Amino acid sequence: MQPATGLENDLPEPALLSPGQVLWQRARHHSGFLLGGTGLALIIILAIAAPLIAPYGPSEQDLLQRLKPPMWADGGSAIHILGTDQLGRDYFSRLLYGARLSLIIGLSAMLISGIIGSTLGIVAGYFGGRIDLAITFLITSRLSMPVVLIALAVAAVFGSSLETVILILGFLLWDGFAVVARSSTIQIRDTEYLLAARALGMPLWRLILTELLPNIKDALIVVATLEMAHAILLESALSFLGLGVQPPLPSWGLMIAEGKDYLLFEPWLIMIPGTALFMLVMSINLLGDGLRDISAPEGRS
Repeated sequence: MQPATGLENDLPEPALLSPGQVLWQRARHHSGFLLGGTGLALIIILAIAAPLIAPYGPSEQDLLQRLKPPMWADGGSAIHILGTDQLGRDYFSRLLYGARLSLIIGLSAMLISGIIGSTLGIVAGYFGGRIDLAITFLITSRLSMPVVLIALAVAAVFGSSLETVILILGFLLWDGFAVVARSSTIQIRDTEYLLAARALGMPLWRLILTELLPNIKDALIVVATLEMAHAILLESALSFLGLGVQPPLPSWGLMIAEGKDYLLFEPWLIMIPGTALFMLVMSINLLGDGLRDISAPEGRS
């Protein structure tokens, strides 16, 4: 046996990573998170920079240039990169402004539904009893309603506008937040740190905002990404059916609806906004799935 030399005590101890560094290490090696985040960031940048990038206004018409194909097709030109629609409006410009519109609707509807659903879920999970029964009944009632049919009926009664669509979607998509917030609150409401905070006489609003909400925010962020994608798809469906965003606003769903009459002869009128919608929703879903794996990776590959 070799005698101890004492050099073992001189070896540096391995550095401990902070929680933020651990999340960053997980994020760097999650391909879905990186792909979704990159795609969403690119779309957001293009939407914000639309007034600088777009060669034409989204509603600017030139009937002499109507139904021009994209530049890579026969008869296309670099003047209109993605061609023009049936009114001679530049498709690339409308696509950029449509991204801005979709992001505004998705984010606004998600915030409204998130505030409503998270509040109801936290109240139900924290207090329990009859309050929990009443809110659970509301959640069950909401889950039994077909979202698209209710949205169509409300839009038909109150009219179609950007503000109306945002409010309709915001008041219809809160159930996911409520279910997750309720179950997460039930899991942690009797933990030591919450019991200690109550014993110290912390006000209820402060306890919820500073102790409870930070410990369930990861689950709510994941739900927020999924509901944002859901809201964008629903807005496109409403616009396609004529009860969503109205012309001349460049909604991607409206662009698809306007191009359906030319499907056999000018299929790119539907393929371009449809592909853009697919990429946006897929990027948001990949980002949300990655956030779920990163924030709670146990048992997930």
